[in-house]
Amino acid sequence: MTTRRLTVAQALVAFLAHQHTERDGRRQRLIAATWGIFGHGNVAGIGQALVESGTGPGAPMPYYQGRNEQAMVHAAVGYARQSRRLSAHAVTTSIGPGATNLVTGAALATINRLPVLLLPGDSFATRPADPVLQQLETAYAGDVSVNDALRPVSRYFDRVTRPEALIPAALQAMRVLADPAETGAVTLALPQDVQAEAYDWPEDFFADRVWRVARPRPDRRDLDSAVHAVAAARRPLLVAGGGVHHSEAEEALAAFVDATGIPVASTQAGKGSLPYDHPCDVGAIGHTGTAAANDLARGADLVIGVGTRWSDFTTASSTLFQNPAVRFLNLNVTSFDAHKMAGLSVVADARAALAELTGDLAARHPGVRVPDAYAREYGEGKARWERLVDAAYEPRRPGEADLRPTQAQVLGALDALVTEDDILINAAGSLPGDLHKLWRTRGSDQYHVEYGYSCMGYEIPAAIGVAMAAPGRPVWALVGDGTYLMNPTEIVTAVQENVPIKVVILQNHGYASIGGLSEAVGAERFGTAYRLRAVDGTYTGAPLPVDLAANAASLGLRVIRARTVHDLREALAEARWSDVPTGVYVETETADTVSGAPPAQAWWDVPVAQTADRPSAIKAREEYERQVAARRRHL
Repeated sequence: MTTRRLTVAQALVAFLAHQHTERDGRRQRLIAATWGIFGHGNVAGIGQALVESGTGPGAPMPYYQGRNEQAMVHAAVGYARQSRRLSAHAVTTSIGPGATNLVTGAALATINRLPVLLLPGDSFATRPADPVLQQLETAYAGDVSVNDALRPVSRYFDRVTRPEALIPAALQAMRVLADPAETGAVTLALPQDVQAEAYDWPEDFFADRVWRVARPRPDRRDLDSAVHAVAAARRPLLVAGGGVHHSEAEEALAAFVDATGIPVASTQAGKGSLPYDHPCDVGAIGHTGTAAANDLARGADLVIGVGTRWSDFTTASSTLFQNPAVRFLNLNVTSFDAHKMAGLSVVADARAALAELTGDLAARHPGVRVPDAYAREYGEGKARWERLVDAAYEPRRPGEADLRPTQAQVLGALDALVTEDDILINAAGSLPGDLHKLWRTRGSDQYHVEYGYSCMGYEIPAAIGVAMAAPGRPVWALVGDGTYLMNPTEIVTAVQENVPIKVVILQNHGYASIGGLSEAVGAERFGTAYRLRAVDGTYTGAPLPVDLAANAASLGLRVIRARTVHDLREALAEARWSDVPTGVYVETETADTVSGAPPAQAWWDVPVAQTADRPSAIKAREEYERQVAARRRHL
């Protein structure tokens, strides 16, 4: 047997360069690049291996330099989502704080079912220096390291304590990354001494390997039950989740609803499954949803979930679907999600399941469609909501274009500018709610809001990853001041790599979203404003004298300041055509005012103090008890 003598790290890099996925006859790299920040736990291992492999354009394993470990994972996740989960990035860090900084990003990846390979350094397997710098010591176990914190947020975890153990560990890691039902964060913890240890590797370990991403077809009996349920429904509603995009099932979905007339509501991850102007698209569902979609949800007798994991925002904390006869039909590649809501489950690829469901309906129930009255009802509801969007987007009074914009008017200015080529990225604050309700999605991959973990600081690094996966397309990172301050550092990376992302920074002097929620639950916006302390010790003084535009510029971003709605339109247009990383800074209405979007159209369960002295909390508890009475278990 032919062998090749390499270190463990060298062997891993060489192995990763030969892994591919294939779906529908299209092949691509499974691990397209590696992000890394080096310290003593990986500099002589993975770091040396990347240099040994080759650097610069055309290198077997391209390398990107990050500034923050969590942000590197966010960039990798953005790349994976834009790549429909068929290609991913690896992230390597040193031991200690570098490794633990991965935990938040790993949780985000796993919750959102998106692949990323994590390669943290680990303390010595042979323990010649114990404890080594940054090593965690525990009195009850000698084999625990900080990397064990990654176990609960990883879909697969292994610690490679011997060179020969890399072979099964690496193969298992690739299996999970390429499996649409199992994917998420995968962690291979690499002790720093093992990384540098040499071994004679079988040459076959480095051969090109293709991981076929199958499209599992539905079970015949499950499909028969689904056909019967759809044909019998009088007020069906389809809820499109992220699985529609991951499966590239948008055309199959359109064919199904064109044939049946069933309206489609979307989750945050599923928005864009139909273009906003499709007659069956009724917009967003749940707490951040539209009145059109949520009104249909309350009366639906059959809810068809396609590729959704049914989060509490989507279900309005189990208060939204109020028809006593409502039943659920779930099409999902993951059995765990397919069986939620006590639904009739069809465990299959979304595109394959929708295509077969459409064909079987046509064959067994020719011409089956929703009643005409139902189609008129949701069409009129959609039209009413579009008028609300128009009102939120446009200045309503003479001279208002010369005033500071609301957050909704910022979105309106962007809406008037973009085409289906543009990609919008957001994750946290009040923007996800406004975007979900208001944004008019034109292309299937235009809307990129991470709301599984809603991680502040995701937007800028994710925009870099998305731009790498979609070169030449305008990529917008929309951030409020709160999320900007969490993680602006990857602006430096965008400048270094000349990735021409567009960063829109909205300054509203606080945590606007949580401030509104705080007020609603009787906590009086406590601790949510970015203001100086007043004489009484509260944060009610003047806004903090910070200049986020100057901060972004100091990191290398070209920044355009916009003071009015009119300025904003010009600034956004200039940024869109810029070929360098560019930011637009605008001060919107403060955190003490509404964003300009319609209020929530469904309730969300945030427990309120059961006993309190302050009138605001007492009133909020009364409203909570009224709302929670509508909660139900779907059995």
